[in-house]
Amino acid sequence: MSSSTFNPDLKDDADVQLNADGSLRHLLTLKGLSKDILIELLDSAEAFLSPEGALPVRSKALNGRTIANLFFEPSTRTRASFDLAGKRLGADVLNLDVNTSSRKKGESILDTIYTLEAMQVDIMVVRDAGAGVPAYIARNAKDFVSVLNAGESDVSHPTQGLLDILTMRQYRQDFENMTVAIVGDIQHSRVARSAAHGLETLGIGELRLVSPPAMAPAADDMPFAKLVDNLDDGLRDADVVMALRIQRERIGNLDGIPGIDEYFANFGISRERMKLAKPTAIVMHPGPMNRGIEIEGIVADSPQSVITKQVTNGVAVRMAVLERVMRTLDAR
Repeated sequence: MSSSTFNPDLKDDADVQLNADGSLRHLLTLKGLSKDILIELLDSAEAFLSPEGALPVRSKALNGRTIANLFFEPSTRTRASFDLAGKRLGADVLNLDVNTSSRKKGESILDTIYTLEAMQVDIMVVRDAGAGVPAYIARNAKDFVSVLNAGESDVSHPTQGLLDILTMRQYRQDFENMTVAIVGDIQHSRVARSAAHGLETLGIGELRLVSPPAMAPAADDMPFAKLVDNLDDGLRDADVVMALRIQRERIGNLDGIPGIDEYFANFGISRERMKLAKPTAIVMHPGPMNRGIEIEGIVADSPQSVITKQVTNGVAVRMAVLERVMRTLDAR
């Protein structure tokens, strides 16, 4: 299947993911989702959390249902999180190995989807390096199937955005009076885009996107956010500081991209730099971390760090999303 088949213009994905009655059928993007839906998912995720050290919350909400994880791009955290989320809801979970999948053998994406539909798969969790693939599958899936975007190209990663927002809400409560600084390669970050779109809908007080000029998004990409090319200005009085992973393969290989040492000196989240943020500020990172590049190890392990909490919240968020779309399918 040629990549030209897929539509990279995702402006109508918010319509694709909703049924006519406004219920959530697929989760493809946070852009365009209503505040009510976002709050419902966040509240539901909270209910799937248990105290640290306690047994995880389990449910039979997806008992007898089948989830297929189609990860055509490498992943550890997101795939493991969806796997645990499905099993804790009582579902059968099928993990497709991209290295031995029929798609690698030349089978079209839709033929793979039709095969899984014939196996009575209810929910397909899709991760792909190509833009538009989850939405393309959603548009062609049968009525009894839901599609969840587990990360596509540099466009969208909605469950990561939800877990990041949930973490911010747990520690800082009021979005309207919150200042969030996201630091790193904003231009190529689906994590930054998803968090930004969700925060815009929830009425974020100030969102700062902090990066070297060569890693900055287009001015009209996220017009509601403030673009900052100086880390000190970006961190000053921030409530939340989130560092993005810098891809080692990209550092120093593109025009204007700083080398590793230069990047850490100017944009790395260090203990000294964190003194510019509010004393109560939290530090976040979507993982995996490059310690000593985008974040100093002592900061990642500090009391301000909520990075492991993000991981915990990730399973709960994915449980909430799986349970919500299954209720939509059941009501059809």
